[in-house]
Amino acid sequence: MRVFITGANSGLGLALAQHYAALGATLGLVARRADALQTVCDALPNAHAYPLDVCDSAAMQAAAQDFMQNVGVPDIVIAAAGISVGTLTEHSDDLAVFQAVMNTNVLGTVTTFQPFIAAMRRQQSGALVGIASVAGIRGLPGGSAYSASKAALISYLESLRVELQNTGIQVSTINPGYIVTPMTAVNPYAMPFIMPPAVAATKIARAIYQRRGYATIPWQMAITAKILRVLPNALYDKLFKHAPHKPRQLPL
Repeated sequence: MRVFITGANSGLGLALAQHYAALGATLGLVARRADALQTVCDALPNAHAYPLDVCDSAAMQAAAQDFMQNVGVPDIVIAAAGISVGTLTEHSDDLAVFQAVMNTNVLGTVTTFQPFIAAMRRQQSGALVGIASVAGIRGLPGGSAYSASKAALISYLESLRVELQNTGIQVSTINPGYIVTPMTAVNPYAMPFIMPPAVAATKIARAIYQRRGYATIPWQMAITAKILRVLPNALYDKLFKHAPHKPRQLPL
């Protein structure tokens, strides 16, 4: 098995890398911080390090070509790189943060998938997996950039899934709830149904194996998401008016 994962130096991306390494997969791992990524690869068998920013399309193209030439076309590509920070539109300083969140969470996924699609089409197999979020179901106050990016990602993945029908390529949208990661460590509020990253990775890998086109995990959060989706706007606004906000910070 060949698996290519972005955002692999920490959090969910790291947990997914560890999960597939335990299954004997050959890995292509992408992250911005070269030193942290190399430490991860040194600890895992058959792991190839690609230190780059997923927003750098030329670097991603080069990494994809290197992996396919030296390892082969991946069976699974997981776009797990992401930024989650609190934002408020009223602050001009947050404009750059909005752009960084949208670029990484949405365009970074497109940049990750694009170099592999032609090769997957030729062999009529492979899976493209986008890590979206329950936050993309309804806009969360104080998290407008993150919610907007994940909503856009959900729609992008749906479009891609339909475009690649009958090609043998599986497109999966994964909407995790809260996961114990550095991104959630700063949240000053209770996080229902929060999962350890290894548990989340196992659930995501199961959904990929089952070739699910859309999955929300855990199941309790899936029910919550369905309820949020159908709430009338007036009721949603009232319920979330005083919801706690994620702290504003510069993207890491």
